[in-house]
Amino acid sequence: MPSELVINSTPVETRVALVENGTILDLLIERCRDKGLVGNIFKGKIIRVLPGMQACFVDIGLDRAAFLYVGDIRPHEFSGDFDEDLSETDDEGPRRHLENHPPIQELVKEGQELLVQVAKDAIGTKGARITTHISLPGRNLVYMPTVNHIGISRRIGSEEERKRLKETVESLRPPEGGFIVRTAGEGINQKSIKTDMEYLTRLWKEIQRSYERRQGSGIVHEELDVELRGVRDLFTDDVKKVIIDDPKTHKKVVKFANQFMPRLKQNIELYRGGAPIFDSFGIELEISRALGRKVWLKSGGYIIIDEAEALVAIDVNTGRFVGKHNLEDTIIKTNLEAVKEIAYQLRVRNCGGIIILDFIDMEKEANRDKVLTALKEELAKDRAKTNVLNMSSLGLVEMTRKRTRESLTRAMCEPCNYCDGKGFIKSKTTICYEIFRELQREQNKETKTTIVHVHPEIADWLYDEERDMLETLEESLGKSIILKTEPSFHIEQFDVISKV
Repeated sequence: MPSELVINSTPVETRVALVENGTILDLLIERCRDKGLVGNIFKGKIIRVLPGMQACFVDIGLDRAAFLYVGDIRPHEFSGDFDEDLSETDDEGPRRHLENHPPIQELVKEGQELLVQVAKDAIGTKGARITTHISLPGRNLVYMPTVNHIGISRRIGSEEERKRLKETVESLRPPEGGFIVRTAGEGINQKSIKTDMEYLTRLWKEIQRSYERRQGSGIVHEELDVELRGVRDLFTDDVKKVIIDDPKTHKKVVKFANQFMPRLKQNIELYRGGAPIFDSFGIELEISRALGRKVWLKSGGYIIIDEAEALVAIDVNTGRFVGKHNLEDTIIKTNLEAVKEIAYQLRVRNCGGIIILDFIDMEKEANRDKVLTALKEELAKDRAKTNVLNMSSLGLVEMTRKRTRESLTRAMCEPCNYCDGKGFIKSKTTICYEIFRELQREQNKETKTTIVHVHPEIADWLYDEERDMLETLEESLGKSIILKTEPSFHIEQFDVISKV
């Protein structure tokens, strides 16, 4: 089905959305003050080797050291064992096996300099993850100068086309390095493949020269801006047009398309509508939905999405949906509807890592299989690689989704400065009882008055709901208790001060 690539560009932020019938298929957001690093290439210096973790920390010229895992190190004497099953090759390269890989202490040492590429942005407290296996994406090909591998994107299904592309790449490629034909490369001719190869190999030589010239750690090659990455990676034959709301960005994209995809440049247009472009396409509303914890389903059911440090948990509930026939029928309909929304929300929110799906428990195994099959079909539309395990007897599904950058929530939000990211605060009753216990600790002090500094709402609660307990404490302690309101206090904060 035809889709549209919508680009909203301002001096401080650029947003790229792939939209089909008002549904967001992919969303990229980049802000000038905190641009992503994925794809950038650095000259790094190893500052610490950790044999126990088979990893090392590398200074790449940023505030935080990057993390290099042993499986991402290319030994000069070690050729590496690569999976040649092309059906398992994605747009980023083949999978690496580590059975015969040397330990990290035999590969690198502190003070050693390396050419590295950022594979994953820094997330939370973790630094960026880097690799020495460089990959340079073009429009139709990905060049991997450090490996000897020819692969075809697993999304190209025709065996005949896969064979043609592999033979063409084999006949044209240089003696060193390997190539992956991207999904966008399906159907391209020999001339286009050769043009891409020449550009990428020339770029690799420039990167090597920059590495040699650079003194100390720092950037050697920077990835394209998000609007150009979006056009390069998302502008396929299924996209009927690219619509851009900023004249300068429009001119920049047209120039890029003229160089790398001339047959598609006529489909790039400048937005001239009165309303903001993301409002006009309904994208702004979808982003707002994607920042909420609860997402309602059309039937009246809903899903709850919670992002933790190590995983994402998604819970499915029937909510207001009561069904028409029986409980099992109501449950299966809710679960199937939730499957589509879950797959959609994972894409829009860019959730990655381990994901736990808690579907409503189904009695029939056939229904569990039906929901699992529907989930895999929906996730097959996702550009990010996913892996789904079988459903447990409790209705839980464990899955993973490849993560390269922060999720939408982490990128656009920050922890609540009031609850400190917990998502909850103590109840007024709990705080009052903590105050009472603190007052009881004052009973051995030779004082006549105790002043309690509290938030105004807690003072009101003590006077209204807990007055009897206050009077009981005054009598048992033999002291006057005075409440003093402090509007600047956090609601959980209080101070108990005894005075003679």
